[in-house]
Amino acid sequence: MAIIGRAVDDDSILMASAAAGDEVAFAAIVLAYHEDMRRVCVAVAGDETVADDAVGAAWAIAWRKLDSVRDPVRLRPWLVSIAVNEARQLIRSQRRRAVREVGMVEVNDRGGGTDPALAVNSLDLRNALARLDPDDRALIAMRYVAGFDSNELALATGRSASGTRARLARLLQRLERELDRG
Repeated sequence: MAIIGRAVDDDSILMASAAAGDEVAFAAIVLAYHEDMRRVCVAVAGDETVADDAVGAAWAIAWRKLDSVRDPVRLRPWLVSIAVNEARQLIRSQRRRAVREVGMVEVNDRGGGTDPALAVNSLDLRNALARLDPDDRALIAMRYVAGFDSNELALATGRSASGTRARLARLLQRLERELDRG
């Protein structure tokens, strides 16, 4: 518990310094959380360029609103939820700008002994995830890509921890049914 306490204290100091305009402190926050935000946004958007744009926009928002986060424990879920919201907005704006065929995930040809069954299973999972609503993909990504526990998920989604666990369980059952059918 002492290590966790020190980490929270460190985040608290960084947050206060960054909120006061310390760019070095903000850079330390970016360094600590950028990759989590990016990985979740890639899972939500299915596109690395959109994810990068979303995370960049999220950092601009975080810089302006960092002083609104009072509890350092909320920092990571707050940052990831901002990035997810930006990714969803970018996805919506892309859909409004052009009617396009939704391309399913392509199988990467890595050559050299990759088991075709693994590639098919991966493709089936990615296609099933692509059919989910972006909010549902975000929940799954925060749990399994960023490793959020139910309390962090609750903070990020504005729901109760038990409600979040129930929603996640329903999503996983839905994915399992789709994969069994596929």
